[in-house]
Amino acid sequence: MLLGAVSANAQSATQDPLDGVTNVRIDVAAADGRIIPKEIYGQFSEHLGSCIYGGLWVGKDSPIPNQDGYRLDVLNALKKLQVPVLRWPGGCFADDYHWMDGIGPQEKRTKISNNNWGGTIEDNSFGTHEFLNLCELLGCEPYISGNVGSGTPEELAKWVEYMTSDSQSTVADMRRANGREKAWKVKYLGIGNEAWGCGGNMRPEYYADLFRRYTTYTRNYGGRLYKIASGASDFDYNWTEVLMKAIGNKMDAIAMHYYTVLDWNKKGSATAFSEDEYMRILQRCVGIEGCIQNHIAIMDRLDPRKRINLLVDEWGTWFDVEPGTNPGHLFQQSTMRDAIVAGLSFNIFHKYTDRIKMANIAQIVNVLQAMILTDGPKMLLTPTYHVFEMYKVFQDAEFIPVEFNAGSIKSADGAVEVPALSVTAARKDGKTYVAIVNTDLKASRTVSLSADKALSRADGRVLTAKDIHEFNDFTNGNKVAPKEFKGSKRTRNGLELTVPAMSVTVVEVR
Repeated sequence: MLLGAVSANAQSATQDPLDGVTNVRIDVAAADGRIIPKEIYGQFSEHLGSCIYGGLWVGKDSPIPNQDGYRLDVLNALKKLQVPVLRWPGGCFADDYHWMDGIGPQEKRTKISNNNWGGTIEDNSFGTHEFLNLCELLGCEPYISGNVGSGTPEELAKWVEYMTSDSQSTVADMRRANGREKAWKVKYLGIGNEAWGCGGNMRPEYYADLFRRYTTYTRNYGGRLYKIASGASDFDYNWTEVLMKAIGNKMDAIAMHYYTVLDWNKKGSATAFSEDEYMRILQRCVGIEGCIQNHIAIMDRLDPRKRINLLVDEWGTWFDVEPGTNPGHLFQQSTMRDAIVAGLSFNIFHKYTDRIKMANIAQIVNVLQAMILTDGPKMLLTPTYHVFEMYKVFQDAEFIPVEFNAGSIKSADGAVEVPALSVTAARKDGKTYVAIVNTDLKASRTVSLSADKALSRADGRVLTAKDIHEFNDFTNGNKVAPKEFKGSKRTRNGLELTVPAMSVTVVEVR
């Protein structure tokens, strides 16, 4: 049975605890060895606006400090995040991208119009070599999105060979002539993107056949390719049903897209929003849980051994662009509201990692819910960046179920209801970590933690703000940044944590 399209967090109920304290049980006995894959904290970089040019890449001749063309401030900030996987070159751009345009001497590369994103001229100075070398600098896995919409099986097959083959073939020799002797390691290969929309406006039956054809010719050279099907847009469960039946174990994963958006026709401001809009955005955010459950139910029925994974390889908030910016460049600010969305999303993803093996927020720099914003030589970290940095302790940690009843908060008219608290826990290297998201705009919340042994202290950081609309910009500086968490105390009943209103808290408990 399919669940409702918008589902509240199953760990919450509609009534607040009577004593004002939320009892959270870290159920160590229920832990089954399931690991939260580090790839849940993946990133996405598309040739869109200034994500690549001016964001990741400025070129070797730029006055902005750089390492081989990669701007140093951004590079160093991303290293601190321990980025596990980076998706490229799109997005919609992927199915207009022809890899041969982006190799060889940069000054001789083909210039094209980026018709998906504002008609900007794309000079292809950032291509295969630049992307894969960036992944090596970051120590992350590259995730290549292949062109199915306007490409051919031969084109994708030769791109895979160019990147990963150490043979003496003409294609591999072309890579060597362009300056790269040893093949790169490429694990993740997406067979198209949003085939139901900008990737070709296909029917699932037609796309399934194309997937089977394309993957026949994308061969393994330096290691087995992990092949990813272009999956559904949020609640399109028929797409998943068709692909599971028609492709089956010829794919390693299905990629699902889900954006936290008010209305596709009227997305609203990223910074100037009402309390009602805040509540509706959170409702849409937690609605991903019911969406995930429904897709997983189909996959469990057709693949009970869980051989095929589910990837949420595009997710995050989507608002109107900032005033005065190019509508096709999707540049938006990131407030404390976005940080709340990020924390809620991670806490949901953690619960389903028996299927979900990767998630990629859209996007890494200067686009949508970005980690980093740049303006010429200036760079800043967004509230969303700080959530990723705080949550990195959960990368490859063992998931621990939690039990609690925190109640919910409601909109002024009672029409919208969302969890008051969201909690997740995991252990890694002998340490236990807990993350708590308080969605309440006005009230702090007290949490009483218990586990299989007595807990006495909690050390970590909290991200909050004086106002939910606060953000970091190049004028007012770093207003939203993590601070040491000082809200814990020992009581007769154990360990109590008081988390501020509208906050994300990550602590080690012991």
